[in-house]
Amino acid sequence: QAQLVESGGGLVQPGGSLRLSCLVSGSIFRLYGMGWYRQAPGKPRELVATITAGFSTNYADSVKGRFTISRDNAKNMVYLQMNSLKPEDTAVYYCNRHPAEYPDWGQGTQVTVTS
Repeated sequence: QAQLVESGGGLVQPGGSLRLSCLVSGSIFRLYGMGWYRQAPGKPRELVATITAGFSTNYADSVKGRFTISRDNAKNMVYLQMNSLKPEDTAVYYCNRHPAEYPDWGQGTQVTVTS
C-alpha cells in the first residue's frame, strides 16, 4: 500500500484551468501505471485519465482534448492538467495506481467549476 496525497484543487470559473498533483510514497512508483479518478456528489467514482509505466496515456471521452495526465518518476508525482473546465467537471479528484488500485485512497482534492 502506497500513501497518496492529492493537491491543487480549487474554485475556478468555466473555461478556466487547474493543475492537480499527486505525491505517491511507499512504492516503487516507476513500475506502476497511475490514474486520476473523480467523484461528483451522488455519483460513483469514475476513471478520468491513466498513464502507464511506459508513459502511454488514455482519457475518458468526457475530458479528452481538455485534460492531460503526466508523471515525474524522479519526484514520485502524477499530474493532471485541466483546461477548458466545465461545471460538470466539479468533483473530488483522486489519484491511485491503475490498474489494481490500492485499497486505501487519499483524501482527494476538491475541484469546483462555477460562475
